[in-house]
Amino acid sequence: MTPKRIYILNGHPAETSLSKTFAAAYAGAAQAAGHEIRVTNLHDLNFDSDFGYGGFSKIKPLESSLEKVIEDIEWSEHVVLALPMWWGGLPAKLKGLFDRALLPGRAFDTRVKKGKMPKPMLSGRSARVIITSDTPGWLMRFIYKNALLRQLNGQILGFIGIKPSRVTYFAGASEPEPGVVDRWIEKVRAIGMKAA
Repeated sequence: MTPKRIYILNGHPAETSLSKTFAAAYAGAAQAAGHEIRVTNLHDLNFDSDFGYGGFSKIKPLESSLEKVIEDIEWSEHVVLALPMWWGGLPAKLKGLFDRALLPGRAFDTRVKKGKMPKPMLSGRSARVIITSDTPGWLMRFIYKNALLRQLNGQILGFIGIKPSRVTYFAGASEPEPGVVDRWIEKVRAIGMKAA
């Protein structure tokens, strides 16, 4: 297998979390398999998560932590995102990171003909999204119509060109049965070994 450049973002805002455990498990397995990795933990980043404006004519300068995130995505060939689902969506700080860092000129190009969609600028990368939740998979699919997955895969990652994006979904994360988390970690390690 050809080594890949892999960027891993732990998208949980707390210092300790299952998402961080999964990010570390993936990173360790991928590195052991010969891949080059960079890891960011959301809780270590200091930035203003409020975009603050109604359009792109006026944009706040990126803090150094956000500049590093976008540089690491640009460097990567494969992006791994580990996060919890809260209230059916992204944690606020993670959403703020996307709002602030994924900007025209770096993530997408708005210089297109009127009526055309912006052009993705981060194409050529794949992604793995690892989600923890208490919502059973069937409820996520049939009642909530996979809203978070459609947002991540279509309106965020896909919009900037990162695809395909594969999803690993772990439900019952708040109070898992004994041994379940160990099995989840092994599954994440197996995915990391393959850089998938």
